[in-house]
Amino acid sequence: MPLSKKRIGIVCPYGWDTPGGVQSHVSDLAEYLIRQGHFVSVLAPAIHDENLPDYVTSAGRPIAIPYNGAVARVLFGPIAFARVRQWISQGSFDVLHLHEPAIPSISLLACWAAEGPMVGTFHAAAKRQKVTFAVAPFLEPVIEKLTARIAVSEAARETLTEHLETDAIVVPNGIYASKYRNGVVDPKWAGNTLGFIGRFEEPRKGLSVLIAALPQIIVEIPDIKIFVAGPGESSEMLKEMQPSLRSRFFFLGRISEEEKANFLTSVGLYIAPNTGGESFGIILAEALAAGASVVASDIPAFDSLLGHGQYGTLFNSEDPDDLASKVIALFKDESTRQEIAERGKEYAQSFDWDVVADKIYDVYEMAMVGGSGVTLSSENRAWNKLLGRQS
Repeated sequence: MPLSKKRIGIVCPYGWDTPGGVQSHVSDLAEYLIRQGHFVSVLAPAIHDENLPDYVTSAGRPIAIPYNGAVARVLFGPIAFARVRQWISQGSFDVLHLHEPAIPSISLLACWAAEGPMVGTFHAAAKRQKVTFAVAPFLEPVIEKLTARIAVSEAARETLTEHLETDAIVVPNGIYASKYRNGVVDPKWAGNTLGFIGRFEEPRKGLSVLIAALPQIIVEIPDIKIFVAGPGESSEMLKEMQPSLRSRFFFLGRISEEEKANFLTSVGLYIAPNTGGESFGIILAEALAAGASVVASDIPAFDSLLGHGQYGTLFNSEDPDDLASKVIALFKDESTRQEIAERGKEYAQSFDWDVVADKIYDVYEMAMVGGSGVTLSSENRAWNKLLGRQS
């Protein structure tokens, strides 16, 4: 990364204190850039202002909206717009980096409010949705203000092209590969075990597909155990299972980053049965880096990340029979399982922040060519139109 130090403003659209892939991406990128000597300020909604990192400024409390098969906590409106303008005015930024600027959020507000070098990163991979594109008439001229665009995957780039007829450079999400590479095998998670990490109560995370596959797996792997990590109410999930399956499930709740590395290193297979709505799959990259043998649904983002099956095993999405077949085959062929895991572990180094952050910084430099820094826009016609005012 170049020695020239810059003032970088990053806008995260989703509630900072709610777990999510975008928040993790923004946090890791900000901290990486700070360690490289850059000044970084992140603007994000937050339910609680206390205990925020020094580099994060709260834009106010987010509200929940349905988005992409889940619930997104975002912030939008006149008060938020005023806070966004104040943050931009005080920041004297060389470049703004706006995440998900095509949804009603503070990222979109920042794009309206600012002029100058602006980079937009698009994470979502989804079909058209009424909520997501409720402000579609105002989006295209705003998105045109972006100096450069990044998509975190081919699936995200295709979504951007379909929705807004524009293109982007593909730069994947980053991980700290060494953190997972140094995971330690924990006997309590090792052996004939399946691992799952995520908000398991969300249908699109696909835990129900794994549950449906389990009876077939048990026939061939009688001692199989399933470890599930992540937030959610496990009692409701267990209540809906067949009694014969409940004893095989172990719900761990949230686990620390160190525990996650050890967990991914230890489990016999890591299962990602997601049914859609994923644009990348950070957890898959982390699992690969930890040396896990991954079995994932063949949704576009996972298919792309796993090299069409070169670095992990794909099954037909939402097909428990195919999932069971792939799991059984891998447990019965240890050499193939280990070979795929070793290829994946080496490949995962391409997602390390040392690689990814340099690519992002290259986009920043491209955006800053000929620019004189970020300023407030003197015109906000799109915002006035949205509020029903005269331009």
